[in-house]
Amino acid sequence: MAAVYQGLHRRISSLACRLHSTYVRKMRYLNQLKEDDSLCRQAQTSGTFCLFHNLSPFLQKAGKKYLVPHLSAAELKGILEKLQEAEQWIEKSVLIGCSDEHRPRFALDLGALDKSVIESELQGSFTDLRKALFVVDEKDSPLLASAQSLLRWHNSHQYCSRTGQPTQKNPAGSKRVCQASGVTYYPQMSPVVITLVSSGSRCLLARQPSFPPGMFTALSGFCDLGENVEDAVRREVAEEVGLEVQSLRYSGSQHWPFPSSSLMIACHALVGAQRAEVSMDTLELEEARWFGLEEIVEGLKREPSSSKQEDGSFLPWFPPKQAIAHQLICEWVQQQTA
Repeated sequence: MAAVYQGLHRRISSLACRLHSTYVRKMRYLNQLKEDDSLCRQAQTSGTFCLFHNLSPFLQKAGKKYLVPHLSAAELKGILEKLQEAEQWIEKSVLIGCSDEHRPRFALDLGALDKSVIESELQGSFTDLRKALFVVDEKDSPLLASAQSLLRWHNSHQYCSRTGQPTQKNPAGSKRVCQASGVTYYPQMSPVVITLVSSGSRCLLARQPSFPPGMFTALSGFCDLGENVEDAVRREVAEEVGLEVQSLRYSGSQHWPFPSSSLMIACHALVGAQRAEVSMDTLELEEARWFGLEEIVEGLKREPSSSKQEDGSFLPWFPPKQAIAHQLICEWVQQQTA
């Protein structure tokens, strides 16, 4: 029996090593593509491309599913030739990852071209990213979010802030360089804390005027310069709902492309029952209130389309599972039902 366990342990260890090696090789290959311009240009000829038009990704509908097509360099070239565009369009692409087989993946925005011709040629449509993230497969959502964020960054950093001169993108799109000053610019993310506040058997959710009708979510806000995560959580909760955090714990993180590239840092925060009266900041929020377990469970089941009632009001519903706010709410439910 001991020999059987030893053999099983060796097989599991061997599998873990192979998986680890695949990941390490892939990460090192991606880093090579970012640092070696000639290697990246060569990879563009064998890689695949996700298309965007003015930052909206291209999707194809297959039955009830929405797919993110990955075009080969030859397919992309064929489309550009039909649009009578030169091949240098491919040089505007940005590297967004690679497969386990080391096939590079790029994103390319064709916003200057006629999108109707592209949509007709490829039998699909360019879709607003806010909708696309929630209709595509879960593995494609992070890819689209990171691709749009990188494309947006390049659009807004075409000139050097020191000299005013144009900056140049490297082939991978991992940086821009001002030749006049020698300054190198790298894409950046803004840290944002998103916090589910709870007190006893209740959790607090809020909505802003810009939200879809009926949608409530966790509190969130950008970190100020010099703040750590704990300071930012406590400040945001105090500012937005007038509550003092007693304790908090980290839950997870997620890249989020809205309004620009942000790193969402998710936390649970506990406030005392004696000091749980909400004092809402009306400049930021439209509504903030406590929810009980039963109401949260029902809200998680509810679709936005079914939230409207006969009198025109809306029942509460919550962000979909692709958003980290959904994870926070589900974790709270699990804790309450444990």
